[in-house]
Amino acid sequence: MPSPYGELTVIVNPHAGRRHVAEEIPELERTLQARELPYRLLRTEGPGDAVRFARDALEGGSRFIVAVGGDGTVHEVVNGMMLDDRPVVENAVLGVVAAGSGCDFVRTFGLPGDATRACLHLTGDNTYPFDVGKVTYIDAEGERRVRYFANVAEAGLGAAVAARAEKLPPRLGQTKYFFGFWLTIPRYKLAQVIVRADEHVYEGPGLMVILGNCQYYGGGMKVSPHSYPGDGVLDVLIYKGPKRDSFMLLPKVYRGEHIPHPHIDELRVEHELHMEADRPLPIEADGEVIGFTPATFEVIPGALLMKL
Repeated sequence: MPSPYGELTVIVNPHAGRRHVAEEIPELERTLQARELPYRLLRTEGPGDAVRFARDALEGGSRFIVAVGGDGTVHEVVNGMMLDDRPVVENAVLGVVAAGSGCDFVRTFGLPGDATRACLHLTGDNTYPFDVGKVTYIDAEGERRVRYFANVAEAGLGAAVAARAEKLPPRLGQTKYFFGFWLTIPRYKLAQVIVRADEHVYEGPGLMVILGNCQYYGGGMKVSPHSYPGDGVLDVLIYKGPKRDSFMLLPKVYRGEHIPHPHIDELRVEHELHMEADRPLPIEADGEVIGFTPATFEVIPGALLMKL
C-alpha cells in the first residue's frame, strides 16, 4: 500500500560497501514495487550529492527521504534534511536501508542490516522522533563550519582512527576501524583538553571525547551504551587516558562494558559542550572526518522522524 508520507525519495550511494550497494539496487527496487511503494531513486556520484538531493527533494514538496548505504550516506542525507537547526520541512521523515558493508546508525533502532528486510520497514506510519546533534568546528582552511550528525561524534583518538581507516583497502569493510586503531594508537599523543559541558568543567589529559546520540559506531562498537536518540541529550564520555587503557578497553567497547571506569568521565549534555585542546584535535561525525577543535557540540531534540 502507498506510504502515508507520500512518494519516497530514495537516495542511493552505489559506491558504498565496496560497491556492493550498486549490486543490491535491483532487489531494492523489486521490493519497493512489490510493496506498492511509489518512489523516485537517485544515485549519488560523489561527496555532497546526497545532501543536495535530500534538500532539493524536501524543498520540492517531498517529505519522506530514504538513505540507502552506510553511515556516510545517512550523514549526508541528514545534513540535507536540516537547515538553520530545523528540518527543511516540518515532520520530515527519514528512512534508512542499511546496505553494503553495514550501518551502525540503525543498530540502536533495532532495524535490519540488510536491504531486503529493511525495505519492509518503509511501509506503514510507525515513526520515532529522534534528536540530531550539531557540531561547530574549524575546517582545514581555518574557517568555522557547522555540521549535523545523527549517530555519534568524537574528537581526539577516535577521529584519528577514522582518518587512518579511510586510507585502508576497501576490502576490509568495517573491520578497517579495528586495524586503524592498532595503526594509530602507538604514535598518538595524549592531549591536554578543556571541556565545558553545561555546568560541568573538565580540564586535564584527554585521549578522546565521545558524544553519543545513538549507541554504536566504528563497525559495531557499542561505544555509548546509555544513549537513546529521543531523550533530548547527548551522552558524553571523556577518556582521560593513559593510552594503555585503550588496549584493555577495546574488547569491552564492542560489548558496551567499558563503563563505568575510573579513567572515563560520564556526562549528559542538554545544551552545549565546548571543547578546546593544546593542539587542534581531529573531529569525526557519523564516521566522517570533518575538521578540528576548538568545537562546540549541541543537541536539537526531536528534529526528525525516523521510520521504523
